[in-house]
Amino acid sequence: MQNKPRGKIRKPTYMLESVDNALRLLQLLRDAGALRLKDAAQELGTAPSTAHRLLAMLVYRGFAVQDEKRMYHPGPALGVGPAQHGWTRDFTDTCRPHMEALAALADETINLVIRVGSQARFLWTAEAASILRVGDRRGQVLPAELTAGGRILLAELPRAVLEQLYLRPADEPSISQGPTPAYETDRRMAIGEFEEFLHELEAARKLGFAVNVEQTEEGVAAIGVAIRNGRGTAIGAITAAVPVTRYRQHLRGKLVSQIQAAVRGIEVDIARIDGPDTQYSAQQK
Repeated sequence: MQNKPRGKIRKPTYMLESVDNALRLLQLLRDAGALRLKDAAQELGTAPSTAHRLLAMLVYRGFAVQDEKRMYHPGPALGVGPAQHGWTRDFTDTCRPHMEALAALADETINLVIRVGSQARFLWTAEAASILRVGDRRGQVLPAELTAGGRILLAELPRAVLEQLYLRPADEPSISQGPTPAYETDRRMAIGEFEEFLHELEAARKLGFAVNVEQTEEGVAAIGVAIRNGRGTAIGAITAAVPVTRYRQHLRGKLVSQIQAAVRGIEVDIARIDGPDTQYSAQQK
């Protein structure tokens, strides 16, 4: 049976110009692959300062990245499909009160993270009240192996799955495909680097938390703890993002135990949530 053709697409009567311009930039990045600020401003018919502000927001949300030549490229969030997890809304809503309480207690920004393949997705952020704090990360998509939440979730996977995600065959050369190392589309590693990575994941699993020190953003560190459902499956992670100047004092202080206590409370409330369809756990290693 043939579908009926759609009616003519009309421009909305009350169009928000800034939203329309941001969407046009996304289309340009998708279709052109690289974009200069001058070209973006010319295409939008705006001042360069306006185009710069729009592009800066796309970079912040992971839809664009800027290379050393100041060219803009599609970011990791632009090429990913939906998380296909209907459970994430319930999961987020259940975690939010615990996260807000933890942010108030620790006075640091708290994030909720899930892993989708080799990417970490930030579902929710509870910001600290402190003047010097890490900002909102909601909606960002980053390489899982660089983030604290992503690393502690990767530590749950058996070696065979990690090899599929990250081990580059010996006869296959490394090809740089991203504007910066943090945004390489090929995340695979040579055997030596991969073995070192496995040791780091195993250490994180034994400690019960993983860390990220300026691997995704200069001046920012994070500590991540996995969240398990009633079946013992790690379905997400809570991370505390802190200015790097406070990182070491937190490692020696109460922050890790505060995160772990919050996670225990979350696990009671999310025990019924199945989470992603996964057959892997740390016990299968």
